Formats: sequence, C-alpha cells, structure tokens
Amino acid sequence: MAIPAVRVVDLWKFYDGDRPETAALRGTNLEVAKGERIALFGKSGSGKSTLFNLIAGLDRPSRGRIEVEGQDLGALGEKGRTLLRRTRLGFIFQFFNLLPTLTVLENVFLSLELSNRPDPERALFALREVGLEGKEDRFPSELSGGEQQRVAIARAMVKEPTLILADEPTGNLDTTTGNQILELLNRRCLETRTTLIVATHSPLTCRYVNRILRMVDGTIVETSLDEEMTR
Repeated sequence: MAIPAVRVVDLWKFYDGDRPETAALRGTNLEVAKGERIALFGKSGSGKSTLFNLIAGLDRPSRGRIEVEGQDLGALGEKGRTLLRRTRLGFIFQFFNLLPTLTVLENVFLSLELSNRPDPERALFALREVGLEGKEDRFPSELSGGEQQRVAIARAMVKEPTLILADEPTGNLDTTTGNQILELLNRRCLETRTTLIVATHSPLTCRYVNRILRMVDGTIVETSLDEEMTR
C-alpha cells in the first residue's frame, strides 16, 4: 500500500483561552495521496492557515498526529522538521514573502542553498520555466504582483519538493493573472507529480485540481465543484 503524501489524524489546535468548541482545529482528519491536487476552501478563520502551518512543521498541534511521506512530524524534532521543510516541502504565500533586498535570482537560489544544493544553473532554469528569463537581476519591488508570485513558484519548485502548500496564492492578484498563476502551478505539479494543496476562496481554483475539500469549524469535509459554485 502506497504511503500517503500527507496523513492527519485527530488533529486539534488550541490557542490561549480556547475551549473545545472554539479551537482552531477540532479533530481534523485528512489523507492525501502522492500526486493529488487539492483545493481547500473555507471562510477566513476556519483553520486553513493553521492546518498548513502544522503540516509544514511551523507550529505544533495541541493533540493529534501529522505524517508527511510517512514521517511523524512529532517524532522528527525541530531539526528534523526544519530539514524536511527545506528539502521536501514548498510553501507559496498570498503575500509572496520574497526577500526585498535580494534579486529574483538570489531569492530562488537561496532555496537551493538552504536545501544544501547550491546550483545557479538550476535557479536560472527554474526562472525560465515560469517565464521570467531576463528578469533575474531585478528586485521584487520592480516586478508586478503576478511576476512576484511566479518567483515564489520558482522558489518553491526549484528544490523539487514532494509537497507544495499554497496559501491563497492568487488572493492579491486580478482574475486573469490569478488564472495564469494557477495554470502554471498546476502544470508544473502535473509534470513533476508533486502533491499540491491550495487553500483558496476562489471557485476558479476547482478547474485545476482533482479533489475539493472544505474546512468547516476546524474540521474537513468533502465537497464538489457544483457545491462550491453555488455558495
């Protein structure tokens, strides 16, 4: 039996003052097969970003178990989780999170340095793949929002991750640019069989995935394109 890319079992996350009925996550369960492309819908505050931060090992659950590629994050320790993040996981943010003092090329190359694979040619190739050839020496402030998100995709993909978490990656983009970004991200993940989970508000995301989930009150339920289009 194939090992899932992600397995989440009875996951709870309490913040200060939370009661069980107000916890950010309330017994969440999730299993994601390798190569799946998933859209995760939910209102602001429903727990999507909390779930992403826990899967990425950026935060610790109050209760429950998270496995990435069969590895129990709780057993890995801080160093193990950091190594997993740097080598196997790509994170794409709504606000791009590029380092403003680094050029486009340097932002992508840094991802390779942190994964202990410093290869400038690989960084250049990643930028060509997302259509940014010739803009390697520009700074993030010199790019449009769509171009900055392309850099963020190149930065995430360059280290050949097995899993990409994209947290509202089109939230700050117009509809046309957002569709271009989703098309690019979907194509790159299909080519490399990278597992993709996209937290989103946009029903347009549904056309680029093969499974649709919704987060409701800190738990995950299966949904469908028809349901999302009528909300």
